[in-house]
Amino acid sequence: MNVKHSNNSTNKSSCKVTDDICLPDSSLPRVVIIGGGFAGLALVEKLKHKEVQVVLFDKNNFHQFQPLFYQVATSALEPDSIVFPFRKQFKGYKNVVFRLAEVEEIQPSSNTLITSKGKVHYDYLVLATGTTTNFFGMDSVAQNSLGMKDIRDSLNIRHMMLQNLEQAAITCNDDERDALTNFVIVGGGPAGVEMAGALAEFCKYILPKDYPEYPSSIMNIYLIEANEELLSTMSDKASSKTLEYLKDLNVKVLFNESVSDYDGSEVSTKSGKKILAKNLIWTAGVKGQFPKGVEEKHVVKGNRIKTDSYLKVEGFKNIFAIGDIAAMITENTPKGHPQVAQTAIQQGKYLGESLLKLMKNKHIKPFHYKDKGSLATVGKRKAVADLGKFKFAGYFAWLLWSIVHLLSISGFRNRLMVGFNWAVSYFTYEKSNRLIIRNFKPQTVNQQTKPKIDNKEEVENITR
Repeated sequence: MNVKHSNNSTNKSSCKVTDDICLPDSSLPRVVIIGGGFAGLALVEKLKHKEVQVVLFDKNNFHQFQPLFYQVATSALEPDSIVFPFRKQFKGYKNVVFRLAEVEEIQPSSNTLITSKGKVHYDYLVLATGTTTNFFGMDSVAQNSLGMKDIRDSLNIRHMMLQNLEQAAITCNDDERDALTNFVIVGGGPAGVEMAGALAEFCKYILPKDYPEYPSSIMNIYLIEANEELLSTMSDKASSKTLEYLKDLNVKVLFNESVSDYDGSEVSTKSGKKILAKNLIWTAGVKGQFPKGVEEKHVVKGNRIKTDSYLKVEGFKNIFAIGDIAAMITENTPKGHPQVAQTAIQQGKYLGESLLKLMKNKHIKPFHYKDKGSLATVGKRKAVADLGKFKFAGYFAWLLWSIVHLLSISGFRNRLMVGFNWAVSYFTYEKSNRLIIRNFKPQTVNQQTKPKIDNKEEVENITR
């Protein structure tokens, strides 16, 4: 498919949605990728320097390393340590173009994308848009809590935490102090477990030094899990060891519980429990996000796009989906592949090879996911690992987790910064990024400063 793409709006001072986005003229097939996460970047790397024009669209001008969001949130890392500019990443890639815009609609009949900055035509389209936080229709929880799916979320959590700890040192109201220093994390997956462990270490090692006004025991950390075990996608050994680590760090784990409401000051569960807390971090679920143009019949549970065994979106010949947004439903994967970085990277690499073969009318093999294992950390020298038949925990698992994550970060400078911060933290437990750069102002449903208490005795039983 050799189509020469040209744009006539180069000299216009501003673009309308009906204008073409300016791109280099090329007679090569154009592959447009929406989303620069792990899947999108893996695909770009596979197509660089090939006989194809690659155009990446993203609403941010940087790639973000999501597995370490929790460390930014707990002041262990600065945000620029785990983000990397796309243009710097693509330096020297002559066939790769980046455009900062949000894709609003797909028009498959004309092979056109409508974006916030204009329109663009494609020969092949790849959806790698990832997921967003899923609050399961609970508006009050969505409005008053914070998810952790964006670097801005991590900064908001950091600012919220530090502001509330400062306010707790000021207030003389015991109930308000309890709410300001209680932290509730919803979801016992890797993100929730790692966040709980990091907060617990902050409470144990940082709080006594920074806030001598009150004892560190005043800071309570709750981890709420709807199922009966943590890390449900990992082994029983990993789950039980993680629970042991969290209990050693004084994290209060509540199993078979789910949040039913949150007004900004009080967490309510379906069993009737209530917890005073002005800090609620939601890691309990995600849902796919993608532009208009994909029919509802192609969308499955979790708002994911159903694909065939070649990652092609059902009903289309030249539209593909990879990463967290893709759901390849087969007998072996009735719920699709796990929404983890390894899946996204493998699918990106596979699709890059497949597209190059497709353009040359060569045979393509179906996608097969190779599970390389799972890792999760709870704190310094505390981690769990499932690597095939090998299940282990402790220092070696933590060391392996550290090496794998450090090598996965984009850019030598970023690896150096993260490695240095980790080395300092290893010997001192120091978290040097405890700065409130900007005020965090939550848009809460209940703006009262004093916590709402329906049953004081019941609340005290949970929060003390």
